[in-house]
Amino acid sequence: MSRFSVENIRNFSIIAHVDHGKSTLADRLLELTGTIDKTKNNKQVLDKLQVERERGITVKAQTASLFYNWEGKQYLLNLIDTPGHVDFSYEVSRSLSACQGVLLVVDANEGIQAQTVANFFLAFEAQLSVIPVINKIDLKNADPERVEKQIEKVFDIPSDECIKISAKLGTNVERVLQAVIERIPPPKVHRKNPLRALVFDSTFDQYRGVIANVALFDGVVSKGDKIVSAHTKKIHEVNEVGVLNPNEQPAHKLYAGQVGYLIAGMKDVTEAQIGDTLYLHKQPVEPLPGFKSAKPMVFAGMYPIDQSEYNNLKSAIEKLTINDSSVTVHRDSSLALGAGWRLGFLGLLHMEVFNQRLEQEYNASVILTTPTVPYKAVLSSAKLIKARRAVQKNMIFIDQNRVMLKYLFPLNEIVVDFYDSLKSLSSGYASFDYEDAGYQTAELVKMDILLNGNIVEELVTIVHKDKAHSVGKAVCERLKDSLPRQLFEIAIQAAIGSKIIARETVKAYRKNVLAKCYGGDITRKMKLLKRQAEGKKKLRKVGNIEVPRDAFIKVLKTQSDK
Repeated sequence: MSRFSVENIRNFSIIAHVDHGKSTLADRLLELTGTIDKTKNNKQVLDKLQVERERGITVKAQTASLFYNWEGKQYLLNLIDTPGHVDFSYEVSRSLSACQGVLLVVDANEGIQAQTVANFFLAFEAQLSVIPVINKIDLKNADPERVEKQIEKVFDIPSDECIKISAKLGTNVERVLQAVIERIPPPKVHRKNPLRALVFDSTFDQYRGVIANVALFDGVVSKGDKIVSAHTKKIHEVNEVGVLNPNEQPAHKLYAGQVGYLIAGMKDVTEAQIGDTLYLHKQPVEPLPGFKSAKPMVFAGMYPIDQSEYNNLKSAIEKLTINDSSVTVHRDSSLALGAGWRLGFLGLLHMEVFNQRLEQEYNASVILTTPTVPYKAVLSSAKLIKARRAVQKNMIFIDQNRVMLKYLFPLNEIVVDFYDSLKSLSSGYASFDYEDAGYQTAELVKMDILLNGNIVEELVTIVHKDKAHSVGKAVCERLKDSLPRQLFEIAIQAAIGSKIIARETVKAYRKNVLAKCYGGDITRKMKLLKRQAEGKKKLRKVGNIEVPRDAFIKVLKTQSDK
């Protein structure tokens, strides 16, 4: 690694809207530089997670070091492939901290979409060089000239700076590598200064502990060095350093300006903090700025299927959150589901992927409650607690076929099924991105669910006043279908305060007390029916209704799907 001077190093990311061809371009770049052999099986090489290959999307930023000869010089190109979905924008922002430039990939058919804009401004705010790449020019309906005009109008990048390629066929991809060398500056670092390395990502290995992805801003690090974490102040001995090519390739040293991995025997998950600064023992330095904390948008309860699996699930969540630091974790408990956690996610897809990774990577089966969003409610006292109708703010015509709309949305309106509905209604053409806009006053009410007059705490929810009746009725109907019949009648009610807004009834099992009455005096039949009704009334008063765990899970999952 010492052969590469700072002037011959380029650190860059590939950013784009989802499904615009980032991973395919990364595959071609790996082939062109000889990092991997050129075969037909090279698809999503950097997408290493099972969930990524199953869903066909990137959810984790992945790093690869490429060695490329051009004009008689050998260059070290550190590539970071990033996700394109809005739920994983935190991965993009972290990756950019280790880069000096980006390849902004835009689909020649789809043109600029929501995440294209969002990711461009992340790079722009970080003052990175931006190289626009128009991909999929081989498609029948491709219109790269139209996309060039969009890029010039929206991003103020001259059209002659756009590189037109087909990542699938490899057309003009080598021009991209040359542009990286020509247009992206080398990192501004000092190798003679004491070590200062930024941990921008990490994974957990069962045998080797934490594997930290680091970008070196100053100095040198080698095997055997004693390093200190600026966050925990703990001292660790470096067991291995190297680069990802794209798999781990050990090296003797890593130098300032380079991006690689570091293993230092960190066995405890709390010892590895993304955004931490590492420095040499007895050579303290000013910590790097790190990262702005991710702000969760969706919250859900997570519980083990069986409480005996609590500790195993706890360990799995801790290890997975090392690799995904945007998830917030707080302990929680439920009378119906037992001990668990309250997790915060950046979106619904983020939540689904996290759950899927727990199952695939740690063999952990969990119960996820209905996703909710935080509210801020003003009570009659001065105490504030965290507890929906869109307003159009702007409309910009990008060209004659594309318009960008800006709306102020209540988060609860968009977080569950808005994205899927938007794609369905627009036949997949519309794209969507969002960011936090603070709290606003709304007519919200607390809706209780009661079983024979007793509140079920786990089903209490916050709803908009206009939607309370429909939501309450739906929950009551689902509970009616899920609860088993008892020897007494069960009244299922949705209430706002003391007002009942919806009701369903689970009928009691009823013995036919008139079965042996063949004719005779009607008064005897009336007495038997009266006596039965009185008995049922007593049972209803003393009956202790326990919602079966399976029924409870079914209702929560149905709520989540809705």
